[in-house]
Amino acid sequence: MSYELIALLMFSSMMLLLLLTGKRVFGAIGFVAAAAALLLWGDGGSEMAFSAAMKLMKWYPLLTLPMFVFMGYMLSESGIAEDLYRMFHVWMGPLPGGLAVGTIFLMVAISAMNGLSVAGMAIGASIALPELLRRGYDKIMITGVIQAGSSLGILIPPSVVLVLYGMIARQPVGQLWLAGAIPGLMMAGMFMLYIAIRCRLQPHMGPPLAKAEREQISWSEKLRLLSAGLVPLFIFFSMTGLFLLGYTSLVESSAVGACAATLAALFKGRLNGKVMEETLRKTLAISCMFMWIILAALCFGAVFDGLGAVRAIEQFFVDSLHLGPWQILIIMQLSFILMGMFLDDTAMLVIVAPLYVPLVGALGFDLIWYGVLYTITCQIAYMTPPFGYNLFLMRAMAPPEVSLRDIYVSVTPFVLIMALALVLVMAFPQLALWLPQLHYGG
Repeated sequence: MSYELIALLMFSSMMLLLLLTGKRVFGAIGFVAAAAALLLWGDGGSEMAFSAAMKLMKWYPLLTLPMFVFMGYMLSESGIAEDLYRMFHVWMGPLPGGLAVGTIFLMVAISAMNGLSVAGMAIGASIALPELLRRGYDKIMITGVIQAGSSLGILIPPSVVLVLYGMIARQPVGQLWLAGAIPGLMMAGMFMLYIAIRCRLQPHMGPPLAKAEREQISWSEKLRLLSAGLVPLFIFFSMTGLFLLGYTSLVESSAVGACAATLAALFKGRLNGKVMEETLRKTLAISCMFMWIILAALCFGAVFDGLGAVRAIEQFFVDSLHLGPWQILIIMQLSFILMGMFLDDTAMLVIVAPLYVPLVGALGFDLIWYGVLYTITCQIAYMTPPFGYNLFLMRAMAPPEVSLRDIYVSVTPFVLIMALALVLVMAFPQLALWLPQLHYGG
């Protein structure tokens, strides 16, 4: 049996195992990788899994993962994130569509604290959505706002998805995070601009707060809310500032963020046994899940490297189909969107990273830049029917008056905006590469 056929058999077996059994991603991928290694190399194949495990345990930046996840859940469980939304509610409410724009601000802040889209979705659906519906905002528009805003969590640093990509692609996480910052903020700005223009043209979509209600809120109350809401933002920017100024390493800055979030909850009188237990439980669950996924991906990638499958795929695209580098890159992005209709982002990355990442490097593209392209494509896939990840999260959390059809319709303009952002980053790579080049040089 040729190496190409073995690689194809491994890939198809993994896809079938995932789709037909519904087992966890790391279990399906790890099983196929381990079985292939033992069948191909005998007892010596067991060394691949052991080597991958040791590589994972020795990867120092992995410590940032539980630290940042802990920080996000501490701010969420202690109610500090609710203070932030209340601040945006009061200060942005007088503008047409202001509460929806404030919700995007909230999602950016949550993304900067947690690095996961599910955290932003949970806070947006439980805090922002009921309030926006009560204020008379169009249910379809605001459902799309929360889904699109929460998807920023996998792009804006500290993105957990970029940590996973960095481990698999063997790229520095600090550079990946800086690369995601400008495209993430640009996309958030495009969302806000769309909301502002639409609510200006159609005022009934996002009515401002009533004048009588605005007058009830005194300036002292506004300033109090401003100080309370700025606490989590201060935590993030002080942590990031220490890192960018060179006072702390990446891992040390994540520890600063985790400690600062805990101290903020303590000083506000919200740190108790229940908050600590929930924060630790969720942090442990998320961190262990990602460690198992990375371990399975490294094992699978080692088998693929041993087979020379990457070289075979490169020859297929370049020599057999006569495609240029950009045509191959576009096909890769389209395949991500297609897979995103059925799989989540971690599953997509683990499945195709052993194939795509070395190929991208062989074609002459920057792997830091490609990490941003992959993440934006994941955001689009998150919101693409029929099985987009965010669509079903929203369906589980939304009130009864928001139907599945409303959820599907709501994402259309935001998916188009994301596609435009993807094209801009592809056309102008410096949008992603300028900040890491400025900080790290090169």
